[in-house]
Amino acid sequence: MVSDKSQYRGYEIRLRQEWSNWCANIIPLRDDLPMLAMSPLRTLSSTPEEALAAAKQNVDEYLGIEPQRQVA
Repeated sequence: MVSDKSQYRGYEIRLRQEWSNWCANIIPLRDDLPMLAMSPLRTLSSTPEEALAAAKQNVDEYLGIEPQRQVA
């Protein structure tokens, strides 16, 4: 199980349960990072792991960074 709070590329990702699903709020930890203007429901997922992965993907897309790839 993932933690309710994670840090990624200078952002804090806070997971929360909404109804029977999970979503994430993304908050910048530094003044030089932009606020991500998006609904937490954009990360709506059935598991906290999926919600965290969706939040990380949103950060990468917003910052124009190639997402981290997992090596099998």
